[in-house]
Formats: sequence, C-alpha cells, structure tokens
Amino acid sequence: MHVQLSGHQIDVTPALRDHLQSKLDRLTRHFDNITSLNVVLSVEKLEQRAEGTVNAAGATVHAEACDSDMYASIDVLIDKLVAQLRKHKEKLTDHHRAEVRQMRAG
Repeated sequence: MHVQLSGHQIDVTPALRDHLQSKLDRLTRHFDNITSLNVVLSVEKLEQRAEGTVNAAGATVHAEACDSDMYASIDVLIDKLVAQLRKHKEKLTDHHRAEVRQMRAG
C-alpha cells in the first residue's frame, strides 16, 4: 500500500507520521486490496483537520475529521475510513449472495 502524508500550513513531524502508521493496520484488517492512502493534515485557526482518501479495488473512499488535537483528528479519520470500507465490503458480499439466491430460484 502506498501512503502519502502531506501537510498544509503544518509540519508533518515524525511523531504524526508514526501515529498514522500505527493506525493503518486497522484499515488493512478490514479490506485487503487497498492500493493507496492519501492523507492531508491542515490547520485553520484552532481547528486541526485531517482528510483522507483510500483507493481500493473497486472503491474510492474519502473522509474528513476535525478536532482541537491533530492526533484525535487522525483517530476519527481512521474510524470513518474503516466504517466506509466495512460498508463497501458488506455490499460486495451481500451482492454476491443475492446472485446465488437468484440462480437457485431461477
């Protein structure tokens, strides 16, 4: 998986990079075919924002998170991306089961 981490009006410190890397296993645990992750960290006044886009086989998922702490923003961002990937994976498996039921009925 290719991970790109960039910052707007913020220096991406090694601590922020390590925090993001430690959270990435949650994404790969739910969906194996992730090709890339693009995360943009930004600061606007008192708002710490994290935006992320995941490219996976058959899906592109985008989420945003804002908090007063950048580490909390990254945590919320990963939670949102995991939820969206889980929903996408359920759609794939449900669709396959619907096809099997139709073939058996037909």
